Amino acid sequence: MARIAGVNIPTEKRIEIALRYIHGIGPAKSAQICKALNLKDGLRAKDLTDEDVVKISSYIEQNFRSKVMSAAKLQ
Repeated sequence: MARIAGVNIPTEKRIEIALRYIHGIGPAKSAQICKALNLKDGLRAKDLTDEDVVKISSYIEQNFRSKVMSAAKLQ
């Protein structure tokens, strides 16, 4: 199970859906992340490489730091 921004994301879901489990990430931000990182449509969270997880975490920290990362620290 991948852990991104302090949240274990569900492995059987498409990454665009799985990212929504992170507080502060909704449909629009999830789509923005996938597009910016050129993640394939239909990619499942279980198929993410370690490199992909690091890219996603870094992107979230750099672009959505205020809301998402503060929520992750509370957990």
